[in-house]
Amino acid sequence: MGLYDDLILDLPDGILSNILVGIHWTAVVVEVEGNRFCGLASTQYGVHVHGGEPSVPNAGRLTQLQVRDLVKMILSDKPTLVSIGMATINALLLSGQPQNLETKDAESAIIERGAEKRVALVGHFPFITRLKTLVGHLDVLELEPQPGELAADAAPQVLPKADVVAITSMALVNHTLENLLNLCPPEAFVIILGPSTPLSRVMFNYGADLLAGSVVYGIDPVLQTIAQGGDFPQIRRAGVRLVSMQSAD
Repeated sequence: MGLYDDLILDLPDGILSNILVGIHWTAVVVEVEGNRFCGLASTQYGVHVHGGEPSVPNAGRLTQLQVRDLVKMILSDKPTLVSIGMATINALLLSGQPQNLETKDAESAIIERGAEKRVALVGHFPFITRLKTLVGHLDVLELEPQPGELAADAAPQVLPKADVVAITSMALVNHTLENLLNLCPPEAFVIILGPSTPLSRVMFNYGADLLAGSVVYGIDPVLQTIAQGGDFPQIRRAGVRLVSMQSAD
């Protein structure tokens, strides 16, 4: 059993209502006990070959599937299906009304924990420039590093030395999160951040200390914005709230 299996086992059941795969974001809406919940995940793409196998084999018929069928897509080797699976998981998790949700953002948590300490950030975020002046030392790891950043394959050298580690939730979508968590020292404060972050206490069993994710409160406006190519700032204005959940330990 691994992180993904535990996430799936911990989920409530629901009825599939809608699936939307936009340019930037994927949304899945489920109904649980008569209430609608919407989960988000960043839309991932594989290599598309004209005339080859489609990225979403059942496109147009996905709503005929059971919710559990969509959840299992998190294990797929097709990136777009993984996005659908992750969005479904996030929708079901919201139906459980997660406890201890706060409005504290990930940037504030990194600054608070990282003052005069070594911070490793996996993923490129807009607050990097501000962080550099507010923490002791900052290493940024990226698949496509920009000037001053490190390649993602430097993680085995960087993460074990960090006091604070912040990992993009995209690592869960691209199936690298569990390996990254295993590289973090036990005493490090570990944050999983990004709108795709599952608000599940299962994540704490694998080394996370803080989950910084999102809650969709304006489902229809958010779906409309995603369908029209909206990026995250746009869908956030349409009806998404950033929230966080911290381990009790």
